[in-house]
Amino acid sequence: GRIGLVLLSAMGFVVAWGLVVAIGDYPEYILPSPLVVAVRAVEAIQSGTLQPHLAATLEESVIGFAVGATFAIAVGILLAKSLTAERVLSPYLVAAQAIPILALAPLIDIWFGGGLTARVVICALIVFFPIAIATMVGIRGTDPLLVEMALANGARGSQITRLLEIPSAMPVLFGGLRVGVTLAVIGAVVAEWAGASVGLGVLINIADQGLFDTPLMFVALGTLALLGLTFYAVVLGAERVLVPR
Repeated sequence: GRIGLVLLSAMGFVVAWGLVVAIGDYPEYILPSPLVVAVRAVEAIQSGTLQPHLAATLEESVIGFAVGATFAIAVGILLAKSLTAERVLSPYLVAAQAIPILALAPLIDIWFGGGLTARVVICALIVFFPIAIATMVGIRGTDPLLVEMALANGARGSQITRLLEIPSAMPVLFGGLRVGVTLAVIGAVVAEWAGASVGLGVLINIADQGLFDTPLMFVALGTLALLGLTFYAVVLGAERVLVPR
């Protein structure tokens, strides 16, 4: 099944990685082997080095995604329902999206006084745009005949939005959520680079600049990848439950 294919592809990736290291005879500080990284991961877990950084990034990502998705869905509904709102807000949304979040992160860190709040705001901003656009597109894709039938049967605008438009928009909305939830991990790392004392982004900096510990960098990167895959799987599972096939 699908799990078997995923495991097979993961094994193939690890084997290819090991072959590249063996054939190229790369030193550990340039490209460590999978075995070296696995050993370093066990050491990082046993020493308690990895867990606090993982917990911090997990907290920032989850809260940031929840906040960003909530506001994005609300704004997406507003844009879909109001042409005036779209004309007024769209230029600002596009302009904000065009500014790299890495450039905004230091400012946000200053404005919100650092700490968890600033990092949550950065995560929320980076997930906002794709979810808002997906919501708007999904709601506007509702069959107009169904809307007309609902109006003819006395349904109010709020009822149409809640009972017809949002359910019909769910497949497109979940597409935006799948993109957004992986961006939340990126947002957390960017936020940590802007000013944090703990987090997987901080661990990468420590391993790179402080310890010159390339295997530990790979451990942090692999943990970020697993975190993103886990988030994606959770959203995908929710989609399978909530969206009829």
